[in-house]
Amino acid sequence: MQRLDAILLLLLSAIWGASFLFMRIASPEFGPIALILVRMGVAFLTLTPFLLNRAFRQKIISHAGPLAILGILNQVIPFTLLSFATLRLEAGFTSLINATTPIFTAIVAVLFFASPINRQQLLGLIVAFAGMFVLSADKLNFHTGGTGWAILAGLGATFCYGLAVNYSHRTMSGLNAREIAVGSMFFSSLVLLVPGLWFWPEQNPGLSAWISALLLATFCTSLAFLLFYRVLRSAGAVASSTVTFMVPVFAVGWGVMLLGEAITPRLILGMLITLAGTALTVQIVRIQRLQPKPLDS
Repeated sequence: MQRLDAILLLLLSAIWGASFLFMRIASPEFGPIALILVRMGVAFLTLTPFLLNRAFRQKIISHAGPLAILGILNQVIPFTLLSFATLRLEAGFTSLINATTPIFTAIVAVLFFASPINRQQLLGLIVAFAGMFVLSADKLNFHTGGTGWAILAGLGATFCYGLAVNYSHRTMSGLNAREIAVGSMFFSSLVLLVPGLWFWPEQNPGLSAWISALLLATFCTSLAFLLFYRVLRSAGAVASSTVTFMVPVFAVGWGVMLLGEAITPRLILGMLITLAGTALTVQIVRIQRLQPKPLDS
């Protein structure tokens, strides 16, 4: 990885880590659905200059159906679920749930797309779920005011990401990264328009909530997508995937510094176990003896 790619990757991790902070601040005042309407609508508007290119527009129009499905799977549902989760969960904790995305991507690939999985990846899945148990065992309270439903919402978001990754690999080969980003944001905004306005808060959100929502849209969505695809194109998929491990670190740090969230021994232990399992699953860390033979799906 070149030095510039490493710097951009750190910047991207800090920006995406801050997204959980901004959702934590804005969600209580906007509500999850209205907030994600603002996020996707403003993010799309910042990227509209790309639509001045006629060939760019035609590509999006010709792939309207797949882009709409991708927007729902990769943005509308998971962003709304994560926004709901931050109503009850700390920003750092929510980011750790989100870090299990590669785990669910592998599970979806095995269950629905008949992809092979090797012994190391299977071990990684077991370790990652053990880490999630350590993180959430004391929080699975489904009574009124509990955090159980919020945790399930976060896991539902990562499952949607897993569906989206596998779906995009099989349907988006004719589009480049910018076309996918702009097209999916456009259709996400359309899908969210009616429900977002329907659930718009009766009382106008305060200044801090509006600032958080706009930063979530501009920096954590439109700019972050462009940075990610820039690093992906330059450094490759393996290097880019390390953002999965750095985002929770930044999110926990932002939560501690700006929201006064606590770092507990359980949080640190659960984070280390979960990220270790993720590293094994995506095979950034390799255990040679577990590599040779794929297991049947």
